[in-house]
Amino acid sequence: MIQYPVEAGGVLTRVLAAGDGDDHLVLVHGVGARADRWRRNVDPLAEAGWHVHALDLPGHGLAQKGDGPDYTVPGYALFLEGFLDVIGARTAVLVGTSLGGHAVATLACRRPERVRALVLVGSIGLIPWGAERRAGTRGRLTDASREGIERKLRLLLHDEAMVTDEWLTEEFLINNSPGAAESFRRIADYVADHIDDDVIGPRLAELENGPPIQLIWGRQERAVPLETGLAAHELLPTSELAVIDAASHAPYYEQPEEFNRVLLDYLERTAGR
Repeated sequence: MIQYPVEAGGVLTRVLAAGDGDDHLVLVHGVGARADRWRRNVDPLAEAGWHVHALDLPGHGLAQKGDGPDYTVPGYALFLEGFLDVIGARTAVLVGTSLGGHAVATLACRRPERVRALVLVGSIGLIPWGAERRAGTRGRLTDASREGIERKLRLLLHDEAMVTDEWLTEEFLINNSPGAAESFRRIADYVADHIDDDVIGPRLAELENGPPIQLIWGRQERAVPLETGLAAHELLPTSELAVIDAASHAPYYEQPEEFNRVLLDYLERTAGR
């Protein structure tokens, strides 16, 4: 695995990558996360023959923060399309979790010819949140205290013992780096006030000649309950739903071997090279 900086759509970001060739697979994290959440997946997926890329979304990780980037889901979709151009990917498998899932699904509706397969992991944006849930997110998303970050990491995982002091310290330093507070404020305002304006599930369901869709949820999911995955599966009748045991909002991190197996099996059947 290598990492390198790159500019996509006028925004500087950082990429973790492994493998080569034209069978591109792009991994997209959620709010408050970064490309490193996929470190347990990048190399195994590359060893299976895919050219794998995990990138920091604007406002996250080592990417550009503060004024400049568009922190809405449509803005993130445009950023990802620009990234596909940068890596020379005419088409790619897009894997997104949480807000990243919302972004890649939006790109699939905008440019379906560029999406070889769509994998949504505990994704938001497929069905509306509703005013009460949206309002409750504002303070949580902007809380960059050590205690607040620890609460979010524990919500992410079924096995809370995986939250180490080293990981917590790194998250705290990155999420308090220059420009981060402004980025998270803008993201929180968008989520609380406007994210339901960009719900993508119905558009995805009506998409003609759309990509194959795999939904993956953790059985013990606490951030985006499994009921949401079941509702999304019903809304998207051609999709497949896989549920991974002993995992919450990050099955790719908690159960990487099972996650990679599910993903590669699906791609072998629907997007074989």
